[in-house]
Amino acid sequence: MVARLVIAAPSSGAGKTTVATGLMAAFAGRGLAVSPHKVGPDYIDPGYHALATGRPGRNLDAFMCGTGLVAPLFAHGSRGCDLAVVEGVMGLYDGAADQGELASTAQVAKLLKAPVVLVVDASSQSRSVAALVHGFASWDPEVRIGGVILNKVATDRHEHLLREALGESGVPVLGVLRRAPAVATPSRHLGLIPVAERQAQAVEAVAAQAEQVRAGCDLEALLALARSAPPLDAEAWAPPVVAPRAGRRPVVAVAGGAAFTFSYAEHAELLTAAGAEVVAFDPLRDEALPEGTRGLVVGGGFPEMYAAELAANEPLRKAVAAFAATGAPVAAECAGLLYLARSLDGTPMCGVLDADARMSTRLTLGYRDAVAVSDSVLAPAGARLRGHEFHRTVIEPGAGALAAWGLRQPETRVEGFVQGGVHASYVHTHWAGTPEVAARFVGRCG
Repeated sequence: MVARLVIAAPSSGAGKTTVATGLMAAFAGRGLAVSPHKVGPDYIDPGYHALATGRPGRNLDAFMCGTGLVAPLFAHGSRGCDLAVVEGVMGLYDGAADQGELASTAQVAKLLKAPVVLVVDASSQSRSVAALVHGFASWDPEVRIGGVILNKVATDRHEHLLREALGESGVPVLGVLRRAPAVATPSRHLGLIPVAERQAQAVEAVAAQAEQVRAGCDLEALLALARSAPPLDAEAWAPPVVAPRAGRRPVVAVAGGAAFTFSYAEHAELLTAAGAEVVAFDPLRDEALPEGTRGLVVGGGFPEMYAAELAANEPLRKAVAAFAATGAPVAAECAGLLYLARSLDGTPMCGVLDADARMSTRLTLGYRDAVAVSDSVLAPAGARLRGHEFHRTVIEPGAGALAAWGLRQPETRVEGFVQGGVHASYVHTHWAGTPEVAARFVGRCG
């Protein structure tokens, strides 16, 4: 089984992404095949991981996919690699609200039998760092914290005080990183700006992160820690293959480009295994859907940042509306929902849905238990799955005459639209947990 590390922190903002991405790039620069992973539903960090390693960044989400799939999905993504680096989410022990350790970094580390490296923001403490590390290391005996990387250390004197304090903790210091503006990645209303929107600057940032990690971390000790992980008895996940139909594979067009960057690598794999030919297109640039399109998938992203450009591509907007009017299968999540709306902040979109979207000051964020309200191209009425919402927009009305999902938390409500072959919703889903979704969708592409 591949050597592996989980990069965690006491809280968000400590520098997990900088350290994890820097480690991935530093080890890849040594010639190792590095498999990048991210705990939870995050779409943006895996883009930086992919840039650092040259491999798809893959998510490990115990809530959406179930705890039983975490190790198989990890084995699938890390097949043939020398080392896997798993970036955690939030604080080490933070998971799905009101559900204990479910979907936390700690739970994923235990499921992978992986040692944890704790990234600590040391900018406002000295001796107290030992108490902090001791608390995290002793909270759950099943979580093995194998070392600490101190981030945002101010001076040599500051480093000396931190190392002296941690010398009594029994947890080794595996790295010390100074404050370094060059490695910072800019953020906005939903987190980091995706790689696709700042390719050249992202390459420079990842290179700077790798250099900072090489200079400040004991890579040999970290690799030895990763190799100390015990064997993981898990069969690699594989998308279920649907018996091929006669004739050409139906083309499923998947939106990409800078406006639609949110996708899971397993979705394209599942669509392919279900018999589709997956073809990417860019709604900012392409004026027509791919030739022979029989199904359309428009995932998440930031259409609000590109509303004017999306509106200006009137030929494609008309093509999408005409395609949806035929009853062909269309799956739209979050950004895709906004793109299918009549307008976004007053700017015309595709007009498939009789609804208007706008930016909001309120962040909607959290895992969701969902039940299909209406029969659709994704699921029969009554089907249950788990998803995630993450947006600062609202759409009015919030649901169509036929709603997509009934949700239980934070309050009971219905949302989304089922209209002909269209399924449009704010809820992001991970189809690896419900592979029948992909099979049903491709089956409707006939």
